[in-house]
Amino acid sequence: MTLNTIDLAIFAIYVLGLIAIAYYVSREKVGHDKNTDDYFLASNSLPWWAIGASLIAANISAEQIIGMSGSGYVVGLAIASYEWMSAITLIIVGKYFLPIFMKRKIYTMPQFLQERFDGRVKTTMAIFWLAVYVFVNLTAVLWLGALAINTITGLDLTICMILLAVLSLAYSLYGGLKAVAFTDIIQVVLLIAGGLFLSYMSLSLIGDGQGLLAGFDRLTSELPEKFDMILSADSPHYVNLPGLSVLLGGLWVMNLSYWGFNQYIIQRTLAAKDLAEAQKGIAFAAFLKLLMPVIVVLPGIAAVLLLPELSKPDQAYPELMNLMPTGLKGLIFAALVAAILSSLASMTNSVATIFTMDLYKPIKSDKSQSHYVLVGRVVSVIALIIALLTAKPLLGDFDQAFQYIQEFTGFFTPGIVVLFLLGMFWKRTTANAALAATIGSAVFSVAAKILIPEVPFMDRVGYVFLSCFALAVVVTLMQKESKNAHPNAVQLDDVNFTTQKSFNISALLNTLILIAFYTVWW
Repeated sequence: MTLNTIDLAIFAIYVLGLIAIAYYVSREKVGHDKNTDDYFLASNSLPWWAIGASLIAANISAEQIIGMSGSGYVVGLAIASYEWMSAITLIIVGKYFLPIFMKRKIYTMPQFLQERFDGRVKTTMAIFWLAVYVFVNLTAVLWLGALAINTITGLDLTICMILLAVLSLAYSLYGGLKAVAFTDIIQVVLLIAGGLFLSYMSLSLIGDGQGLLAGFDRLTSELPEKFDMILSADSPHYVNLPGLSVLLGGLWVMNLSYWGFNQYIIQRTLAAKDLAEAQKGIAFAAFLKLLMPVIVVLPGIAAVLLLPELSKPDQAYPELMNLMPTGLKGLIFAALVAAILSSLASMTNSVATIFTMDLYKPIKSDKSQSHYVLVGRVVSVIALIIALLTAKPLLGDFDQAFQYIQEFTGFFTPGIVVLFLLGMFWKRTTANAALAATIGSAVFSVAAKILIPEVPFMDRVGYVFLSCFALAVVVTLMQKESKNAHPNAVQLDDVNFTTQKSFNISALLNTLILIAFYTVWW
């Protein structure tokens, strides 16, 4: 089924408005050329509402909407733990991690690693992150986004991917992070409005004219197994969401890595005008995360009744869109594309930031600011071209791409979390220990996958994290220089961890809401 004229008109208005606003907010004063601070950190001018919206827009991409709806179709509400536990993780990041990063006035996560450890750690992690962003994240967003557009419009998958890449560059390439962050406000409004409309209409269809609540009541009564948050060991999906591990185990490691040490996420907070503003943005994003399962998981569960014969779970969300009336379909389609474009723009900007500031600038340190901005723009284009060429070969055969992404990144996240946590909070941690944790994470993960394949991957992440932690401690203690604090250690006494009253209230409310959710749907 294709979009009709009204739907296409709504989408066209969105695209033109997005590009116009992006160029408007990216303007510079007469006589001022963009420098690296302008392009990569939005001139350190982002307000809290832009930070919060941008965090969600960067996070909720095709891999989240399409992938988690597909997982909702197969697994049910249990997959929402990724979203709800992220809310608490964001609070922890805002309280304990951001004060350290903001005090150091860094551009990138590799830069922090260089300042804390040495160039070996920085270069290793910079190359790793570039590879993951291009070959895992960008490819996933392009492929799943193209799958959705193909299902709705009938356009060829390759053409869909090219259009997404071109549109993301059209509004983000000139302005950099400022263009991305401020247009993310529009993206999030569209995303939430479109997602809520889709959930509402899906439940109304299930309710057979008796309203939203009747539809939800039928959904919970006919599919009670889809509303278990904590899966038992005999569940066929236990291997992906192993019971209490989502609350007490490896999911914490995954979330801390993603929200605390992930360049294209944390870069928004680094662009805040001060720490308090960044923390407000984090708290705002945490509240929005509580809403996300209604937008990305509930439609997938509803599709079990509305579309029981799907060939692939990842088709749940786009096929539901085809059931929507004219006009509303255009709005939801614009919301979906908004999420895709925002994530693409965020990732390419972060790839450009890491490459330019961590790999290129140290080698070519005598160049002008405008030269580094140009390099960043070129790298953004190259990254998208590579992702376009590799997306189908890498992801074309996976039914649930979201689970693939989690499984792949789970091989490396334990070591990343270890090197950052010890680097920030244990003064004796050495660079060799950081490298050992990084390499050990991949080695331990592969060994565990081969030797104990029956262990759920989330539990495996937890075991590998503990192994990497122990390895890093042992390597540190074996080095003579570790008897004293590392010369580049974080001086925690100089870091202000005190948070404002509004942040503390937000943290408490988030916690209480989560307790209520898990109590109702345990």
